[in-house]
Amino acid sequence: MDSHWIGQDMDVTRVFNPERDLLDDIPEPANLVSEMSTELAAKYENIITRDRVSWNQEYDLVRKLGTGGQGIVFLARRMGAFDVSFQLALKFFRPDGYQDLNIYRSEMARLAAVAMDVSRIQQDHVIDIFNIVEYEGILVLVTEWVDGFDLRQLLAPGLLASLQKRVEPDRWEYINDVIITNAGFQCRLMPGVVVSILRECLAGLSALHRENVIHADLKPANVMIKQTGNCKIIDLGSSFSIDRKPQRPTWTLRYAPVEVLEGDSHTPLSDLASLGYVVLELLTGTIPFVGVNDVNELIRCKHDMWKRIPELLPKDVARNGTLVEMLSKMIAPDPADRFSSLEEADLSQIGASEIARQLVKVDMDTVVSNEMRVLLREVSEISSTPDSQ
Repeated sequence: MDSHWIGQDMDVTRVFNPERDLLDDIPEPANLVSEMSTELAAKYENIITRDRVSWNQEYDLVRKLGTGGQGIVFLARRMGAFDVSFQLALKFFRPDGYQDLNIYRSEMARLAAVAMDVSRIQQDHVIDIFNIVEYEGILVLVTEWVDGFDLRQLLAPGLLASLQKRVEPDRWEYINDVIITNAGFQCRLMPGVVVSILRECLAGLSALHRENVIHADLKPANVMIKQTGNCKIIDLGSSFSIDRKPQRPTWTLRYAPVEVLEGDSHTPLSDLASLGYVVLELLTGTIPFVGVNDVNELIRCKHDMWKRIPELLPKDVARNGTLVEMLSKMIAPDPADRFSSLEEADLSQIGASEIARQLVKVDMDTVVSNEMRVLLREVSEISSTPDSQ
């Protein structure tokens, strides 16, 4: 039925003649709507009583977000009804590097199972996974798009230098005193900010571990600060379920714990040690183990580091004995010397929550999510200008 017919084809100048015009033959608009609603309602009932529905889904690939050893991540736009769209991220897993197609498919099946385990978690500090599909034989992971900056980007000194040119002197001083400051090769974050990031990462990793999922590649580039100021753990490409180990495990040497470098598999306490190295980098502004390329030398350095934390930290930070002890128990080379769990690393008397309490007492705490939200807004304005691309 042509919906444009109503009220347009009627001759409004003609005088009604009851002998000529039969009212029953002139459909009322309400009747037309009723007929249409009845037809649509029937379709609705038919749909909701099925066991399965299907429709075609299209994505526009907007731009490349990143490239790694496992594949490429795109910002994508999912098209919907009425010309609306929804932005998300698509990770395409590359098949090269696998000995044959069967090994690739087996590994992709394992990753798909892990992705579905993670999708059930729905934890605020772990990336949300929407779907995993196979497109022309290639595995594609569909996740939320985290609008923000990863920690590696935030530590880059060039970004802070650009920010100085665009803010007032009072604001610049505040940023350096409370949020982030230049430490030479990189920037370093203030203790209140670091402890907040640490606690959110501990919460996210704990949620993964409760589902028997190990992240296995925690590093600054895999922790993002959203525009809201909160953090998200991303990139689960190296993750695995404890009961199904990967055929080709991947990790980043610099942030891998000693036992992994020595040939053991990742465990929840391995994630804890990797997070400890990240925290140490955030506090010092120094990339750990720069110039160490030999694995055996790297192992020796990591065996030694946990006893050298006070000399590695800035002097004002090293005065906090609880913080020093917490870091030592995070990166201890022997897992038996670490916290027994990530919950303990947060809630024990030498854990992150205790350090947060101490910062409150000495007025070094801050509403980190709000501070980071404002900072990211300022940084975003810089990164969107042509001279900063």
